[in-house]
Amino acid sequence: MLCGYNFCFRSVKPAVRPTRLVMLRADETSAWFGANLPRNLVREAGFLVAQVKILVADDEAKIRELVGMYLKAEGFSVAEAADGRQALELWKQNAFDLIILDLMMPGVDGWEVCREIRKISRVPVIMLTARGEEVDRVLGLELGADDYVVKPFSPRELAARVKAVLRRARPPQQDEEDLLEINGLVIKPASREVYLFGRPLSLTPKEYDLLLLLARSPGRVFTREQILEKVWGYDFFGEARTVDTHVTRLREKMAKVPGAPQYIATVWGIGYKFEVPK
Repeated sequence: MLCGYNFCFRSVKPAVRPTRLVMLRADETSAWFGANLPRNLVREAGFLVAQVKILVADDEAKIRELVGMYLKAEGFSVAEAADGRQALELWKQNAFDLIILDLMMPGVDGWEVCREIRKISRVPVIMLTARGEEVDRVLGLELGADDYVVKPFSPRELAARVKAVLRRARPPQQDEEDLLEINGLVIKPASREVYLFGRPLSLTPKEYDLLLLLARSPGRVFTREQILEKVWGYDFFGEARTVDTHVTRLREKMAKVPGAPQYIATVWGIGYKFEVPK
């Protein structure tokens, strides 16, 4: 039994599953790498594959151990950081596919770590914390977190959330990478860049995903529940108010550009839609 802060859960060793890998074109890439493969690349059944790397940052050693044990059982490669400063150092030195970040760490806390990461990277981040107040969840998501898990938590549920976030973070397919231009608004899916009348907009990952969802279907009304499912994923356990908060932030950023029209309209009692300015 593992206890800490105000939570307890059993530490049960999970069944070990095969290594979780991303398959690459071995017939082409082997000619480039030969026997000198990068550290996260291995050969598996004739294919060249990359193991998914996850950073777990928490000042509680037992929590890091338990979370790491479950993630490794799911086939992930796991690195651990005991505080925010170490987390930033490891992140700068490694190409992680996802970061699990505890907010209440000594020294450099999780809020600051997330801010620093979001300045230059869109790597998926899952917040892990004992603070479950709505204001904390909303702030974490506004900083760019992809999910928010409150202690006490189920390690199995956390592992499931990790897989769900990684699925949502997959690069867009080729047919999704076309440039989108609508009356002064330019969205570049391939680079996830947004320009409004030539000015770049600094959006969080979820603000970008929300804008892209609406802009791709002008005039279509999306309920808050539909937006939550399509942007945050069907397994997101947040509230519909999260959508309202992100729409408000998105509108505020767009309104700072002189002459910018109102692209996102509220459909009272239902949700939102993208309107093409006349």
